[in-house]
Amino acid sequence: MNQGQIGLRARVEQLASNPGHQVVTRALVVGVAAAVVVPVVLPLAKPFAKATIKAGVTLIEKTKMAVAETMEMVADIAAEARAEVQTAQAQVAPVGESTPSGDANQN
Repeated sequence: MNQGQIGLRARVEQLASNPGHQVVTRALVVGVAAAVVVPVVLPLAKPFAKATIKAGVTLIEKTKMAVAETMEMVADIAAEARAEVQTAQAQVAPVGESTPSGDANQN
């Protein structure tokens, strides 16, 4: 059966129009092989899948901790900056000796 260089769509149409015994036989062999192989492969794949999921969960937890620490450091830096601004404003206010209502010069 020489198929040459035909496209996938043409091959599917060819198989749909003339489903020979080879196609049915191949499908049957693949189905039986899958039924035999899957029960053997799944127990072997379970430890790998479990380890992969475990690594993913660990990575997520470490990422959450790193983000929380970073947010805490940013909050600390922001609090220090606010304190410095308030200190600077408190030091500047006595030098001008002006009050918001302007009552200082009424004596």
